[in-house]
Amino acid sequence: MKNHAIASLYHDTSPAAPVFDTWQAPEYVHTVIVGAGFAGINTALGLAERGISAIVLEQNSVGFGASGRNGGFVFAGFSLGEQALLNALGATLAKAWYQRTQAAVNLIRERINRYAITCEAVDAGVLWANWFDDETALSARQSLLREYFACDWRKVSKAELATMLNTARYSGALFERNALHLNPLRLIRGLAEAARAQGAKIVEQVMVESVTPIASSANNTSPSRRWRVKTNHGNVECDHVVLACGGYLAGKLAQNQPALSSAVLPIATYVIATEVLGSRLKEVINTDAAVYDTRFAFDYYRATPESRIVWGGRINVRDAAPKQVAKMLRADMIRVYPQLKDVKIEHAWSGLMSYATHEMPQIGQTQPGLWHAQAFGGHGLAPCCVAGETLASAIAAGNLSYLELKRFGLTRTFGAFGLAAAQSKYWWLQGLDWWRTNKTS
Repeated sequence: MKNHAIASLYHDTSPAAPVFDTWQAPEYVHTVIVGAGFAGINTALGLAERGISAIVLEQNSVGFGASGRNGGFVFAGFSLGEQALLNALGATLAKAWYQRTQAAVNLIRERINRYAITCEAVDAGVLWANWFDDETALSARQSLLREYFACDWRKVSKAELATMLNTARYSGALFERNALHLNPLRLIRGLAEAARAQGAKIVEQVMVESVTPIASSANNTSPSRRWRVKTNHGNVECDHVVLACGGYLAGKLAQNQPALSSAVLPIATYVIATEVLGSRLKEVINTDAAVYDTRFAFDYYRATPESRIVWGGRINVRDAAPKQVAKMLRADMIRVYPQLKDVKIEHAWSGLMSYATHEMPQIGQTQPGLWHAQAFGGHGLAPCCVAGETLASAIAAGNLSYLELKRFGLTRTFGAFGLAAAQSKYWWLQGLDWWRTNKTS
């Protein structure tokens, strides 16, 4: 099978990919994990750290999907906003799950240090910059986080923000200190190597075709039901299967698992990277913090240690060619920083994220021993770590905390109709952003 590596800044500037395990189908392994993105690798590492044997099967390469292509932000929360999370779960559970994402940020930071992962990590927080003149959104979110989530984001005035970001676009910001940004491809590869060093197997270029239940033999102590994982290279039996394919669940496996495949929409998002800017960078972005803004259709960007700007934004139901991505996001960047109009865009790429209509991750099991982790909706690094720890704890120790998210289940998205609805919703909310921008200009 050919490895269709995506041409991105991360692929083009990272060292050669590690060589993982070759396929030698074992008769039995405790847990099979399908998908070597952040959800799958975090689950494998969580299990390995708990002494549980696991094998990760990936049809392309580690970090091939959204995990190796995203903007590189590591910060707390879910795609579903805090107020909506509070409305859905109530004060106690909403706070508990939000704090799990905060703990995940800390765990990612700790694992980077523990396993000596070189991933260009910049531990300098993130700015939520106000696109509009009305400061109501900043004050409301700051108060909500403080009252219900025991989380204090510092308000940044327009004057102070102007010393960090040389643009007239923003009227102020909130600063979240417990956040970092990094090269996500290097991180996912480092976590995979750590999982392997702890005893997990990582096998690339293996396509899983189906997962089916089988009876367990009567003379062993395993559960009464086992699972057979069929691949294009052979079969393996296990007690537990974790499906962590995200927006790349397709083909025979999607047909075999219709409840999962029909519960997510594969949505594309876009990223560009500038040329190396050198000393010119500080004339534009004079902060090590990452940035995103208060619109629904927001920009997100950060300065890299080598003085590039990585800029992301837009969502669409279709991937776009690199030239098209570069043209769109360059215009977005220049809208905020017109002084960058002569800067070269050296990398442009897109990728698919998995999105659920309720805007929360889907973490749980469809049958005993058949687990899933998907639908991180473009807010994945910390929530994927939460998913990995949640599933590892459930599989290794029977922890039932995942049931607290059962209301965010495998809600059908209705395929092409769902994609059309998602695109229409995005355009409508993008229109509201435009209206508010022009109203307050």
